Amino acid sequence: MFAEERQQLIVELVAASGRASVTDLAERFSITTETVRRDLAALELAGTVRRVHGGAVSPERVSTTEESILERTVQRKSEKVRIAEAALTLIPQGRSGSILIDAGSTTEALAELLAARPAGPAAGTDAELVVITHALPIAARLSGEPAIALHLLGGKVRGITQAAVGQSTVEAARRIRPDIAFIGTNGISAAFGLSTPDPEEAAVKAAFVQSARRIVVLADSAKLDAETLVQFASLKDLDTVITDKQPGPALAEALADAGVEVVVA
Repeated sequence: MFAEERQQLIVELVAASGRASVTDLAERFSITTETVRRDLAALELAGTVRRVHGGAVSPERVSTTEESILERTVQRKSEKVRIAEAALTLIPQGRSGSILIDAGSTTEALAELLAARPAGPAAGTDAELVVITHALPIAARLSGEPAIALHLLGGKVRGITQAAVGQSTVEAARRIRPDIAFIGTNGISAAFGLSTPDPEEAAVKAAFVQSARRIVVLADSAKLDAETLVQFASLKDLDTVITDKQPGPALAEALADAGVEVVVA
């Protein structure tokens, strides 16, 4: 196969999946990793891919790109619902306890399922589930649910995510200790951990991760191996990752080394 033909196939693979690793490309084309890196260098120069640690991503996939919560809600919807269904099983039914639900489209799907779930035979004042959030769509969905005691963290509302951010939100997060925090992320990678494009959003997420007893990350497979501008947690900070596809070898190994449980929904 000529280099030009191979490079065109690489561009198509990256466009289709969003990312391609050096090792996967070397195996696919039966070439050395050095040859792959030369191909990626040539493609980056042409502007058709962007090189990242361990491979390449689409040139549109930059570290500061962020879609609105309304756009993300309709993307990969079935995958997000499956992830949310798996997460719902971790929330005790008919018993008291406390959870934190971070802003995000997959966490919003979890809130939808939680609101629709029957309260259970033991429901009542003594069995209320305390739910803490800083996301307006999640609060709106859960407000008025009889078996849920809703706590809304205040702050400056960031329009693109419809979530409270800022120092007051961070300080409020540091004063709580929920049993489980369900965290959303824009990227999760072996080298960079969890990341999001906005520094204020990252500060709130970091406070959530440090506050909760158990950290459960809800991330559809488009977030796997992605790196955005600001890191807010390392893999060792996590307890569980729920996703819809088995992570690639490098990320899977890094998660295993950090002692993180991976659930594929």
